Amino acid sequence: MRAGICGRSMSRRVDGGKSGGMDEKGLVARYAGRLPRYTSYPTAPNFTEAVTGETYLEWLGALAEGASLSLYLHVPFCDRLCLYCGCTTQVVRQDAPRRAYAKELGRELCLVAGAIGRRAAVSHIHWGGGTPSTLPADCLVAIMDLIRTLFAVESGAEVAIELDPTAVPEDRMAALPRMGITRASLGVQDFDAAVQKAIGREQSYEETAACAEGLRKIGVRSLNLDLMYGLPHQTEESVARTAREVLGLEADRLAVFGYAHVPWMKRHQALLPEAALPGPEARFGQRGAVDRVLCEEGGYRAVGLDHYARPGDAMALAAADGRLGRGFQGYTTDRAEVLIGIGASAIGSLPQGYVQNAAVTPAWLKAIRAGRPATVRGVALTEEDRLRRDVIERIMCELAADLPALAAAHEAEAGPLLAAAAPLAGFAEDGLVRWDGRRLKVTEKGRPFVRNVAALFDAYLARGEGVRHSLAV
Repeated sequence: MRAGICGRSMSRRVDGGKSGGMDEKGLVARYAGRLPRYTSYPTAPNFTEAVTGETYLEWLGALAEGASLSLYLHVPFCDRLCLYCGCTTQVVRQDAPRRAYAKELGRELCLVAGAIGRRAAVSHIHWGGGTPSTLPADCLVAIMDLIRTLFAVESGAEVAIELDPTAVPEDRMAALPRMGITRASLGVQDFDAAVQKAIGREQSYEETAACAEGLRKIGVRSLNLDLMYGLPHQTEESVARTAREVLGLEADRLAVFGYAHVPWMKRHQALLPEAALPGPEARFGQRGAVDRVLCEEGGYRAVGLDHYARPGDAMALAAADGRLGRGFQGYTTDRAEVLIGIGASAIGSLPQGYVQNAAVTPAWLKAIRAGRPATVRGVALTEEDRLRRDVIERIMCELAADLPALAAAHEAEAGPLLAAAAPLAGFAEDGLVRWDGRRLKVTEKGRPFVRNVAALFDAYLARGEGVRHSLAV
């Protein structure tokens, strides 16, 4: 049975009776539908044009005096096109458009700071993309200097940047300490030559190791690595081999993402050899192979759905203490109340709701140059949204939720949540959760299926939007 839209398929699952001891193949067949990754709730497909630039300015102006901020700066440029990529990016090799973009990043920062009306505290800064290091070195430094002028960046603030290890020129590497970078995230995906050729991303282990060593030499304190499974030509043996090679890089954290094949949204993905893509059962086996290497051989702790951290790392400690958060960059230790998104396609999260900038760079540039927000869509949160968001985040982060307690914290009745939780009886029969009618706990067996559990509480999935999402496993 294909679990496409979780609520409907899971209700059939409960009515179908007991499953007995179901093997992995049966579990994958039952739960491998298309579901959100739950980096927000409501999820981005539910944003609408009802939220405008004027709305955003009002929300910024109403922020509480002591609200803590996190900044996300999106740079949509890359030196090459990686065929698997699902991000908002474009290949740009000329210096002029990069400098023009950097100039407008600064203008948008000024616009936001002016709308807030004070030098607000900032606890976290994240440069994402694309490849942020495609911007000229002097532009990167100048933007960070501007941020420190416009905002009160806390002394212990984390400043993170995403990097392509093959595209960090010497001057960009020298700029990183001047920017105050404390954490770097390196894209690896896979070291297998056949896989790299298929996805258009050739990158040797030696290049990656040299980049990691260079970052440590300039004082970058923490290193993240990104891996992927579900790519063309990958096997359990090949992903395990890559995971073992990665152990030698001694990263503090790793993210292990399942490739999301959505060529109807990202047309370049249609260039991948689709016949070489592994099916759900093979993807599940690959995920398990990486998990075993990282946990059993590398000593990492599994965090949430798809992250791993060394036992003493802040992310592992936050997961153990119930302080882990989840946002548009995945799992995070950043607990700022407000996320300000800067740049084309960037999403912001405020107490009132979510806002997203124009995804197409020319449209974003036009708005910022005109002195107005580039906001094109978003969603204003209802009280029910806030409650369900809290439930979903706790499930995704802690793999547990006390439904009546969460409802009480929001001064709401628990009845609707308990009704949505009815299919958990079937999950429990399959060994994926422990459920006593009030509290749920996802088991280790159920960790790969945590999105399915979270989706039970997503009131928007019933509207038939499941086809817009990636495979749940």
